[in-house]
Amino acid sequence: MRRVYLFLCLMICAVTMALGNPVDDLLNRIDEGAAAKFKTELVNSDKDFFELDQQGNQVVVRGNTWVNIASGVNWYMKYYAGVHLSWNQMKAQLPAVLPKVEKPERHETDLTLRYDFNYCTFSYSMAFWDWNRWEKEIDWMALHGVNLPLAIVGEECVWRKMLLRLGYNEEEIGKFIAGPAFLAWWEMNNLEGWGGPLPLSWYDRQEQLQKKILNRMKEFGMHPVLPGYCGMVPHDAKERLKLNVADAGLWNGFLRPANLLPTDKRFREIADIYYEELTKLFGKADYYSMDPFHESDDDSTLVYSDAGRALMEAMKAVNPKATWVIQGWTENPRPAMVDSMKQGDLLILDIFSECRPMFGIPSIWKRPEGYKQHNWLFCLLENFGANVGLHGRMDQLLDNFYSKNNPSLSNLYSTMKGIGFTMEGTENNPVMFELMSELPWRPEKFTKEEWIRGYLKARYGKLDDDVLKAWDILIHSIYNCPAGNNQQGPHESIFCGRPSLHNFQASSWSKMKNYYNPDDTRAAAEFMVKAADRFRGNNNFEYDLVDICRQALSDQARVQYLQTIADFNAFRKNAFDKDAQRFLDMLLLQDKLLGTRREFRLGRWLADARRCSTIPAEQDLYEWNARVQITTWGNRACANEGGLRDYAHKEWNGLLKDFYYVRWKTYFTELSTEMELMTKPRPEMLGSGKNSNKTADELFQMALPQDLDIDYYALEEPWTLRHNLYLAAPEGDPIDVAKEVMKTLPPPIPELCSPTRSLSQ
Repeated sequence: MRRVYLFLCLMICAVTMALGNPVDDLLNRIDEGAAAKFKTELVNSDKDFFELDQQGNQVVVRGNTWVNIASGVNWYMKYYAGVHLSWNQMKAQLPAVLPKVEKPERHETDLTLRYDFNYCTFSYSMAFWDWNRWEKEIDWMALHGVNLPLAIVGEECVWRKMLLRLGYNEEEIGKFIAGPAFLAWWEMNNLEGWGGPLPLSWYDRQEQLQKKILNRMKEFGMHPVLPGYCGMVPHDAKERLKLNVADAGLWNGFLRPANLLPTDKRFREIADIYYEELTKLFGKADYYSMDPFHESDDDSTLVYSDAGRALMEAMKAVNPKATWVIQGWTENPRPAMVDSMKQGDLLILDIFSECRPMFGIPSIWKRPEGYKQHNWLFCLLENFGANVGLHGRMDQLLDNFYSKNNPSLSNLYSTMKGIGFTMEGTENNPVMFELMSELPWRPEKFTKEEWIRGYLKARYGKLDDDVLKAWDILIHSIYNCPAGNNQQGPHESIFCGRPSLHNFQASSWSKMKNYYNPDDTRAAAEFMVKAADRFRGNNNFEYDLVDICRQALSDQARVQYLQTIADFNAFRKNAFDKDAQRFLDMLLLQDKLLGTRREFRLGRWLADARRCSTIPAEQDLYEWNARVQITTWGNRACANEGGLRDYAHKEWNGLLKDFYYVRWKTYFTELSTEMELMTKPRPEMLGSGKNSNKTADELFQMALPQDLDIDYYALEEPWTLRHNLYLAAPEGDPIDVAKEVMKTLPPPIPELCSPTRSLSQ
């Protein structure tokens, strides 16, 4: 018996060695040789946990899954080693001897599912990522507890094979599947073909990339969420395939694909083809993502319960144990579609839980009965369009999350199974994502003031009074957007909006509303600059310094814009010309500041796009995709009437100087010319002119300031067609340029700024 036991132990060890230790590999990617300083122990447990301990000179990290062990490593890095691993820094130089864990520290959670990604993330941030960048992201996911990542890279490969089987040729497929920067909205049934056609080499690239991604996710024990089939078909499928479809109409000017009705006799046949091709390429999954009828009006011809049943049955035919993952967003999931489904078959992402929760607590999207019997995840959306800008809802996030401890709300939270990151764009506001990642491991509510000190010590390696004062201002102002404000993501930069006499938000749907004093970010930037020389060479600090100073300059530019427009309305031409020039100078200074960090350079985005191929024509297509997405987004009609222009606007070096500056310079020049003309006799205003028969009211309206009729699309489109080079490498010293920025701004008004509180005490 003893021999059998020893044999089994040896076999288990051999299997473990063969499989490898993904956390050791992760540690060595952070710092070569770091794995030798740690001992990781995978322990059987019915409870999700990680535990920190010490054995000799080795730090011990135990957990019941590799992802939980990685979460423990991240906790140790932050709160013992003073190392913060983030999108801007996934490597670190660890001390030769790690700080000891003096007594065991254990964290447990019942929130066993931790999700990552929005469909939009795959286009706004990841459209052109290669394996090197994806490897870093999967490491970030593991360190932050993610075990349920959306994995839709290469979905277009599945569809191509499916459509070929249905009789479409390559040219027809190219007109249906979108280009790389717009695949997310094609996948969500919003548009066809825009940005394409995709070269065949793209399909090969993405297939191989997805296989690497899935392999690495599975090494960590993650459960990738693959894209399921929700009934989408090309808009011509009714005639081409003789199918019974519902016309989905238009989406912001784009023709949408049609919806194959679940009652059609061929629905299951086509769904089976889809899943067969998906499984051949990427295997089966325990979770499939489907968002049928996304952002669409109710259709009286559809029986939603039948649609939901058909989708579920097709998915279950592939894997009877699979769960359908669906976004809780506006009208979805429609109660009529899911009410009859049994608990456990559906997992709902409440994707804007920090602002507009739908699961039953007060909000403009409140569902009084929540999601009823269905399981759901509490999610942080945080960012729309991958826009650049400081933003957060710290108190709202904590209040909404920890309402789970309120006995009167226990029925709503009883089916909450975890959390999710559902941002439209990644690589921004690391403080908010770090805070969110820790919530499952902290059972009792805490305050933002308690938490931020530990975050700052980890992020910068030490505490500093001036830094504490800066962040004290930030967490009580721009990072504390209050309940009742429903804006979508960051306070948008004035630089990025199409110019007008009434410019406020840059994009069409931001619902932006002032909630903090612009002098607050100015004061915070001043404190960061004051501390800067003490942190010279500290990568995390220099990234945050640039981002905070960028926000301060953007906020002060809005004040400058308002002064410039006031000059125009007051007919103070000399003052107008001076203030307009100052605004343009501020814009160019912002461009210079952002050029000091690779993360804020247009050149990085365009270089990643062109690296997807070595064939010039393909490189040009990918670059066009990259340029269009962050500017006009669509063609003339979709950009203007559809409202899509500037949705994915970016405060980036290169884009500010060559795109946004041109718009503002044109506008201010035209306003100045208008003021000059208004001082000269104008024939049309004389009695014999064409306006001689106008009424008094009409003449009065003509005398009021009129905005200019500028064809902005005609200014914007030529830039999207160019191929001029933008460098990805940073230029200039971030601290020196940040100091230059601060010198150009007027000092903050102390009594108007948020008072510093107690962080430095």
